[in-house]
Amino acid sequence: MADKEEQRTKKTKNSPSCLGYPVSIFFIVVNEFCERFSYYGMKAVLVLYFKYFIGWDNDLSTTIYHTFVALCYLTPILGAIIADSWLGKFKAIVYLSIVYTIGQVIMAISAIHDITDTNRDGTPDNMTFHTAMSMLGLMLIALGTGGIKPCVAAFGGDQFEEHQEKQRSTFFSIFYLSINAGSLLSTLITPILRAQECGIYSKQSCFPLAFGVPAALMVVALIVFIAGHSMYIMESPKGNILLRVMKCIGFAIKNRFNHRSQQHPKREHWMDWAEEKYDKLLIAQVKMVLKVLFLYIPLPMFWALFDQQGAFIIQPDQMQIVNPILIVIMVPIMDSAVYPLIKKCHINFTPLRRMTVGMLLAALAFVAAALLQIQIDQTMPNFPSSSQIQVKFLNLENTSVPVEVEGQEPFAVPGFDVSSNNDTSNLNTIQDIEPNGIHMAWQVIQYFLMTCGEVVFSVTGLDFSYAQAPSNMKSVLQAGWLLTVAVGNIIVLIVAEAGSLPDQWAEYVLFASLLVAVSIIFAVMAYFYTYMDPMEIEAKFMDLEPEEKKRKELGMTTKDNLAYVNNETSNNTDDKQTKI
Repeated sequence: MADKEEQRTKKTKNSPSCLGYPVSIFFIVVNEFCERFSYYGMKAVLVLYFKYFIGWDNDLSTTIYHTFVALCYLTPILGAIIADSWLGKFKAIVYLSIVYTIGQVIMAISAIHDITDTNRDGTPDNMTFHTAMSMLGLMLIALGTGGIKPCVAAFGGDQFEEHQEKQRSTFFSIFYLSINAGSLLSTLITPILRAQECGIYSKQSCFPLAFGVPAALMVVALIVFIAGHSMYIMESPKGNILLRVMKCIGFAIKNRFNHRSQQHPKREHWMDWAEEKYDKLLIAQVKMVLKVLFLYIPLPMFWALFDQQGAFIIQPDQMQIVNPILIVIMVPIMDSAVYPLIKKCHINFTPLRRMTVGMLLAALAFVAAALLQIQIDQTMPNFPSSSQIQVKFLNLENTSVPVEVEGQEPFAVPGFDVSSNNDTSNLNTIQDIEPNGIHMAWQVIQYFLMTCGEVVFSVTGLDFSYAQAPSNMKSVLQAGWLLTVAVGNIIVLIVAEAGSLPDQWAEYVLFASLLVAVSIIFAVMAYFYTYMDPMEIEAKFMDLEPEEKKRKELGMTTKDNLAYVNNETSNNTDDKQTKI
């Protein structure tokens, strides 16, 4: 422990700082900005690429798109294992970024129609080649972007000393700001690039440029990150920690089951049943991780609402950039004005309370969406019910179209009012759909509430996940945080498959009600949560190794062994004062 702290302190002294912040975080933030530009830029035109270049229909394009997004949020677990157990965060980021870059380059190549356009008619002749290349590229991108997700945030947190909690919290705000700045610019620029025409033999939508620029930004991200190598504080990997954790949990459950009779005394925590085989340091670390992961259980509901914000109502593409614009504005305001003001009012606005408020703000956003949808529905025409039949005729020629209808029942024709009286028909022009008088700007209210909720919830969650994680499982817990996003999207898919409500506003109210209920549950869980200092807890158990425990169990009475026993007794006394 002492050698580790000495090595870290020596490295820190050699790392330059500016305004109290390590200069190394500049490279990390710029890397994140470029990487997010690359990801969101590619994703912005991906469905259009599937539909208009590959030639898939809407259903298949949407399915492949959501499968890709799901993979991007499932692979962080793999990246966390690689970083914490094998390569370390720095090497994991570098190697997976190389995979990521290769994937982006392959996507750009797959969009060049001239490669297989042998007859020069402007269309690819070998669509199988382009499809296979694009699928390979997407798999590499999913592995790369998902793999580095938990590593970059945790690696940035590693650059700060324990006493720099305020600076580290500000870093996560800046980090999240860089994510949305990259998203904002790429969402604006990439569609413009796609709209250009390019090609050797024939001019087509320039998907190669739309994918090529994000690939170039990923190269820049990799170069910038490697450039800061000499300034980084790097934590060495601790071996296959996740495998040890799983074995420790399995042994504790098995041992507890084997000693379930009342003659065996109860232990303070069920993980304490692993003490016969595993050292107390590992058990304490597992307790910390499980405690935070248990707290994550309600969180996917927030992401279930957040990822639907693009579906409030049918809207122009420009409205989708409102969220990143508001985030770029709100993050500095919250960090430099709102939080300090709350602190001056002597309000203990803890991280978990912030996250609860963020969830409630997201619920309010959906309530606002429901109210707006009700107003919009009032301007919609009355469509035929299930017992009625609607027939439409489209006349594209400037000629008369004879229409014969048998029967004497009254019928309606949108655009006209038709009635039959014996053999005489009266035809009057009417207005079937009134102009929508609700301005598009009313949607900004939902986006504002949702953005405030995101800033309070997500930025705080990133910092909380790092601060409460053991030193050897920072990336694993970041991956657990990202996994809540994937589960949230799965919730949306389940609800969609189960069938939607007849009215859109009712669906918004349903999701808002579910999130309010989940927020209450989370608030109760947060009330009973005891914040931990992982470094302090690990320090208490650092001197207790399995060999020492064996010596105690064998009853060895030498001076050295008595010292071990006394040391262990002292540690056990401290354990009772530390709530895990």
